[in-house]
Amino acid sequence: MAGRQKEKEVPDEVHQNQILRELYLKELRTQKLYTQYHVNPLRKVHTITRKPMSWHDNLEEPADVRFLNLIHHAAQGPRKKYCETQTENHEIGWHSQPLIDPAHSDCRLNHFKVFNDITLYKAKLWQLGAGYSRK
Repeated sequence: MAGRQKEKEVPDEVHQNQILRELYLKELRTQKLYTQYHVNPLRKVHTITRKPMSWHDNLEEPADVRFLNLIHHAAQGPRKKYCETQTENHEIGWHSQPLIDPAHSDCRLNHFKVFNDITLYKAKLWQLGAGYSRK
């Protein structure tokens, strides 16, 4: 059988105060106050975006024409940038104009649904869902 467990003695107020004092002094010994900050040279530097409502960040700066031209050129589509395809994926859809004029009256290319009396009846029956009971 298990032996009797001793009841924990509740430390009195003097002991609790002494423990808290030792913790406080230990924290003060190990605490270091930094007043000079610098960038770690071993890490990559990430730029921080400006605040949109700050007046000093929104001062007008001269526009860099070369950079703007580069951005506008990159935003264009491949057909406007290049006169011919640059990759094999460009070849798909490069010539998007249809080879022949899509005339709807030409029956060689357009096969519309034509109904007579019997096929119209069956189509309406299928739309209602009653035509699927086949044996």
